[in-house]
Amino acid sequence: MILLDYHNRIIEDTLKTRFNPDLWSKQEPGTGTGGGAGTGAGARENSQPYYAENKPKPVDMSIVDFDGVSYHLSTLDDNDAKLNLSIRWKCWHELVKYGAIDVLKREYSRWIVDPEHGYDFTLQFDLDNIGGDPEDVIRRVSLLKRNAMAAPFERAFDAQSLAEQEDHWDPSSSQLMTIHYRDGEAIYVQNQQDRVTVIFSTLFKEETDRVFAKVFLQEFVDARKKPHLQNAPQVIYSHREPPLEIRHVPGLLDSESQGYITFVLFPRNYAAGAVREETISRIQIFRDYLHYHIKCSKAYMHSRMRARVSDFLKVLNRAKPEIQASEKKLASGRAFRRV
Repeated sequence: MILLDYHNRIIEDTLKTRFNPDLWSKQEPGTGTGGGAGTGAGARENSQPYYAENKPKPVDMSIVDFDGVSYHLSTLDDNDAKLNLSIRWKCWHELVKYGAIDVLKREYSRWIVDPEHGYDFTLQFDLDNIGGDPEDVIRRVSLLKRNAMAAPFERAFDAQSLAEQEDHWDPSSSQLMTIHYRDGEAIYVQNQQDRVTVIFSTLFKEETDRVFAKVFLQEFVDARKKPHLQNAPQVIYSHREPPLEIRHVPGLLDSESQGYITFVLFPRNYAAGAVREETISRIQIFRDYLHYHIKCSKAYMHSRMRARVSDFLKVLNRAKPEIQASEKKLASGRAFRRV
């Protein structure tokens, strides 16, 4: 089982070359592989160094990530030592409503500038004064998407902690936060007095995907029966019929391709500190994790079927009877062999 990275590897690798003077004459822009796909605009000759004479060269990169996120990494037109990183996401206005700006100010306060035209949020770095330990800054910046998406989860966890302390909790005070982060798909986060419920609505475009998803998610249910995993979150899968928590939400898609995955998180699953941060990171990338493994399973099945067909063809070829050439004679008594 493969766990996907929470951070964007292309941003991480690119910033390493920009923030490290030792690599100025060794790296080309756009190098590196990882969690998204990146393209460098304004391509230069391979022989041209990324930096020359200890001065940074211009860079202009468009980078995409999971869930339709777009990044723009570029230097200023009049100052190659100033580097901008901008992000655009269709659900940004919803994340802002649930406190994303407060989270981003906590993480990136000294680098925030006015958003670039056509983008939702922009960070600016001065290569002459990065403003912190380069490795720490690079890691935090590569988690920009993750930190923005963390806002509704942090709000739900904090609300549940407060509700747990109340003697008489009013269920109507529970807030259902909806993030439409993909076309036709959404994440629903709701706090209760003793738990936080996270629901993913996802589309399975093929019938085989639904079958694989059902088998795959059943493993989550079975694994929880093991003694050492009984504290894991409860996972519930429903096909087409939405869970009770969101049945009142307008605009839900009624389709055979629609599926819902529910996680029931208890306070032990998001205790303060590293456990809480890891829970937020893992759960928000679950949809990509699920579909990635469905595609890998299908690819493995296809490769096994092709190998089996190849073996059957070899058996059939060996089973062909050999045709014995027969000798014929003419009326004159001369013999000939038909080939």
